[in-house]
Amino acid sequence: QVQLVESGGGSVQAGGSLRLSCAASGNTYSSNCKGWFRQAPGKEREAVAAIYTIGGTTYYADSVKGRFTISQDNAKNTVYLQMDSLKPEDTAMYYCAAGMGRGGPFDPYEYNYWGQGTQVTVSS
Repeated sequence: QVQLVESGGGSVQAGGSLRLSCAASGNTYSSNCKGWFRQAPGKEREAVAAIYTIGGTTYYADSVKGRFTISQDNAKNTVYLQMDSLKPEDTAMYYCAAGMGRGGPFDPYEYNYWGQGTQVTVSS
């Protein structure tokens, strides 16, 4: 089992920045990929960014490329999502997920463990 706890969400104005954190505990060796997903009211969940624990390869959705940066501190079992130049359309609940990522870093079915989420609200 892997437990994931997100933090760092909040309310900012457009153009502002936030940094989300995802602290993992438990059997962290059972996952090799961490991803950030988001879901806005009335919309489907979408992948935002992902990173492989070994090698550190990163992936980004086109909608956030150039604005968001995913990183990890393996010693702390923590993954971060630095979000810059935020837009109102980035408003959503953001979830951290952990899995093996064999089927692709943006396939939600590849993730076995999910956090409770942290709310990000961007006002215009």
